[in-house]
Amino acid sequence: MDPGYAVEDIAPIAILMDELRSEDVQLRLNAIHSIPTIALALGPDRARDELIPFLQDSVDDEDEVLLALAEELGRNFEEYIGGKEHAHVLLGPLENLSAVEETLVRDKAAESITKIAAVLSQAQIEEYYIPLVKRLSQGEWFTSRTSSAALYAAVYSKVSTAIQDELRKAFHALASDDTPMVRRAAAKALGPLLGNFAQHHLLTDGLPIYRRLQGDDQDSVRLLTIEDLIAIAKRITPAEVKEHLLKQIKASVGDKSWRVRYMAATHFNELALAVGKDIVREELVGLFVNLLKDNEAEVRTAASSQIPGFSSQLEKEVILARIIPCVRDLSQDASQHVRAALAKEISGVTPLLGKEATIEHLLPLFLHLLKDDFPEVRLNIISKLETVNNVIGIELLADSLLPAIMELAEDKSWRVRQAIIEYIPLLANQLGKPMFDEQLGNLCMSWLGDTVYSIRESATVNLKNLTDVFGVDWAKTAIVPKIMGMGSHTNYLFRMTTVQAITTISPSLSLEIIRSDIIGPLLELAKDPIPNIRFNVGKALEVIATSNVKTPEGLKFVQEWVAPALERQKTDPDADVRFYATRALQKAAAASS
Repeated sequence: MDPGYAVEDIAPIAILMDELRSEDVQLRLNAIHSIPTIALALGPDRARDELIPFLQDSVDDEDEVLLALAEELGRNFEEYIGGKEHAHVLLGPLENLSAVEETLVRDKAAESITKIAAVLSQAQIEEYYIPLVKRLSQGEWFTSRTSSAALYAAVYSKVSTAIQDELRKAFHALASDDTPMVRRAAAKALGPLLGNFAQHHLLTDGLPIYRRLQGDDQDSVRLLTIEDLIAIAKRITPAEVKEHLLKQIKASVGDKSWRVRYMAATHFNELALAVGKDIVREELVGLFVNLLKDNEAEVRTAASSQIPGFSSQLEKEVILARIIPCVRDLSQDASQHVRAALAKEISGVTPLLGKEATIEHLLPLFLHLLKDDFPEVRLNIISKLETVNNVIGIELLADSLLPAIMELAEDKSWRVRQAIIEYIPLLANQLGKPMFDEQLGNLCMSWLGDTVYSIRESATVNLKNLTDVFGVDWAKTAIVPKIMGMGSHTNYLFRMTTVQAITTISPSLSLEIIRSDIIGPLLELAKDPIPNIRFNVGKALEVIATSNVKTPEGLKFVQEWVAPALERQKTDPDADVRFYATRALQKAAAASS
């Protein structure tokens, strides 16, 4: 033992070493998570001189432990070793972690290295970081070369032009590597790196790297170049796009691999925004139509999600002539996932077409999709009806869609029924009281007796929202009698629904209605033989009390009706009933003070 250190000084690192040698993975994992504490105990000098070299030699472990180490070193760990001027010391262990076999560990190590790069000075970057990048880029094993690709963008703009020249050449070598995984990493990292290139280097160096990767024989490399393409297109003029990138755009959209076409379809709106309206009009419309008609359902699904965004860059006549025929075909697509994606997005086209064109071209498609066999298609259409309503007006929408809504209200999928319930208040607001009562009033009440709890719960919230729309006088005649009538049903679930509906709706009702129509039947339910109903009555009384106790009239009502009932519940044989009664009295007292 070194006589210069006391036993307590050596203890932290000795304990860490022992725990990292333990056979128990969890113990080793805990040890790694405790290294900030150990570094703090050791002090900056000893953390640099002893802890970091020890960690640098600790790469022979389970992937889970190495992942934790890579993460810890990237969490402002330089604060424990003397600050930013010593941050480069952390690069050693992370360089080792960047070369291990497990991808997750390498990715996390590269992420931590780039975080450290943000606090390094230019001198530190050129002395320590750049040599690290070069070593990894020229590593014998593909693992280190793969990790190196992600490290270029973080420092490119911080180094001298001579070093920038070297970095561009080294990255070009990665893009031409013999191993597909290295080329894939280069394709993934190229976009962020291109953002740091000077304008003239973008065309002289960036473009050849992109073209090399875009023409790769592996589709897993080509699909990653779509984002690189967008990164270049954003920084050059439409004329330069036409001259330098049009061929590659066509090649990617028409690639023989569906995975590349899928990626192109997923990013099509971004690409269209990057290239400018002239190229969109002249070239991209045809390419987009090809994606909408692709042989693979996955590609058609991705392209469908881009329809509103891409259409927003087109004239109305072009949408009607080129896009709408494809939409019509997609609404009949054999794949339910394509129809679901279309149903989710189709409403976004309505503001672009206006009222007349929407009625003529899209309304029949909405009605068709509302009757689709696949629940998700119906659900997606329902959830977007507000946009359609804003364009064509509620009267026409009601005439066309009410029959479909009535049908969907009894749909076998409870999620579809729930979506309809959530749409009802919006519909009610537009329809007005008379039409709503005639068409949908009974339907709203029928949901209270649904076999699925989530539907009954949504139905009570729906009734509260309708009360907010139509007012308490409407609720007194249209809702309250029907809710209270269910309180005497022989099935306890109906009685439970009454109590829960009162809990939800009572804050929207006047004290007069609660006194005349609700409190009597509710207190009868407080004597129900089912404990669940009795303690839910306690919850309802709590809401009534806290909502009304702030006015003199309300306080008097609570003292005369609510408080005595809760006091009786405090002696109930069921523990839950007693708990909720006690809580209700406490909250009512707190609200009144």
